Amino acid sequence: MSVLLLGFTLAIALLLPIFVIRKGVGIEASIIVIAATFFPFIIITPMLFRMRYSISKWRLDVPYYGGIKIWDIISIKRSYNPLSSPAASLKRLRIDYKKNEKKGWILISPVREEEFIEMLKNVNPRIQINVSNKKGIWRIQDWDI
Repeated sequence: MSVLLLGFTLAIALLLPIFVIRKGVGIEASIIVIAATFFPFIIITPMLFRMRYSISKWRLDVPYYGGIKIWDIISIKRSYNPLSSPAASLKRLRIDYKKNEKKGWILISPVREEEFIEMLKNVNPRIQINVSNKKGIWRIQDWDI
């Protein structure tokens, strides 16, 4: 899971109740806001830690999404798109695919990207890869902030 994503979620979960309590809206309202803030956090966080993608012979299975035939994959690109997706990080891969003459895409965040891409390329060597891992100011160790 991304450190930035976890930090942002924790900041909201901690700062919103503090703000409400300091405003003096009453203990009942404060309890409701605290419960409303922490309940989604408690539900969503375990889902992020259990995010697993599996590659079978000809299919990429994505949790909460379904499967994509590896032969349908057109390209893989780097993305930092914050849209809701089965990805536990903001450092994501955008997989473009074509299914039944319709184009689509999905955002995922595998832990070992290079190995993941190699496995897909072994099945479908026609996949276009545009994933850069440049070192820069926004990189710490081997991951993006």
